Amino acid sequence: MSVETFSKLLPKAEVSVNNQKWFSMWVGRYARFQHAPNESRLEVQIQTVIAFLQSLRDRKVPAWQRLQATRAIECYRDLVLSTDKPNLNEVIGKLTEIAERERQAPPGADVTGDQLAEAVGRIDPNEPAVIQQLRREVRLLHYSRRTEKAYVGWVDRFLKRYELDNADRLAVVSEIEVKEFLTDLAVDGNVSASTQNQAFSALLFLFRKVLKRKLESIDSVRASRPRRLPVVLSPDETRRVLAEMEGRDRLMAQLMYGAGLRTMECLRLRVKDIAFDLGQIIVREGKGDKDRITVLPVAAREGLQEQIELVRELHNRDLKAGFGRVWLPHALAKKYPNAEREFGWQYVFPAHKLSLDPVDDTFRRHHLHDGALATALRKAARKAKIDKPFTPHALRHSFATHLLQSGSDIRTVQDLLGHVDVGTTMIYTHVLNRPGLAVRSPLDV
Repeated sequence: MSVETFSKLLPKAEVSVNNQKWFSMWVGRYARFQHAPNESRLEVQIQTVIAFLQSLRDRKVPAWQRLQATRAIECYRDLVLSTDKPNLNEVIGKLTEIAERERQAPPGADVTGDQLAEAVGRIDPNEPAVIQQLRREVRLLHYSRRTEKAYVGWVDRFLKRYELDNADRLAVVSEIEVKEFLTDLAVDGNVSASTQNQAFSALLFLFRKVLKRKLESIDSVRASRPRRLPVVLSPDETRRVLAEMEGRDRLMAQLMYGAGLRTMECLRLRVKDIAFDLGQIIVREGKGDKDRITVLPVAAREGLQEQIELVRELHNRDLKAGFGRVWLPHALAKKYPNAEREFGWQYVFPAHKLSLDPVDDTFRRHHLHDGALATALRKAARKAKIDKPFTPHALRHSFATHLLQSGSDIRTVQDLLGHVDVGTTMIYTHVLNRPGLAVRSPLDV
């Protein structure tokens, strides 16, 4: 049905006279986006609508106009197609939030704030000023989003504890309050040493980077981190766990064990970082924001090549539907505008569904959630009758231990794991019970 016919039906709907002409205009643009013939009925499918809205966003159309366009398409769906499918309420709700944020954004914001907003997402102006500044400083140093979330959580908890709700009260806060806060965490809160140290780091960051003040000495009760031996599977236990897995989950487990990858390093692998010819995997932005090279297991090659072909097919479908973008770090998307659509940048283990990126409100296909792999491994461990407290990280521990057992040099293992200090890698010699020489129990003599 033509746009002209839709315009004639609009007076029957509860649409103001002023909006009627805009609704006709938006449905006309939606028809041209679909390359629909003049008299044909338009398709209203959720993916097509989202792709249309994405094209408007690429043309810098503000959120309130994109919201108006969505309502126009919804009206076309009701009047012409006489259906309530697809449900566009979620899209309308999200656009309403974005439009409100755009409306509240102060005109002429500082350059640094605008640059950070483009790179990592707009900062909520309703948050306390000190929290907003904390986010800016964290992002300026390229800390991870998880670190930002943790720091904001601890600082917010500290501010509420002492009712530091304005600049005057914050100016007089001293080391006494910090000491008391951390001591309560250790003594009354009964938190782990790592949790307390994270809180300490957050408050240290607050004072040094945000308040521009030094903490000379803090004599709080800080629990020392206990030295724990990692959980390690035997080679037979490892084989049993892998035997209980299949498909994509098995491939991820093979890479974690066969290449010593951390969970997020595995999930964040990009197609371009798999070097089949060299037998290498390049781990980008690992722990500590460091790159390293590790071994590509021969046993995982075939499965990895099949997985990459599946990713290629999925990426081509996304491109045809108007999507196909992937998140790029450190504003690379701005420097290389076409890179986010290139196949090499796609995740090796993409998510099943597109999702709305909370940073820049773009629909992307992110990588799999780490919970999916953890769940698959727990099920496999139960089936394999592994009674140890098994976690995905145990595969990385097993990788290091089994290499040392087979005679690999500890410095080589250190490089493959990405440890800065060889002392960290030495923990696996304790697992072997071989600090320097093999020790045999006197009972076995």
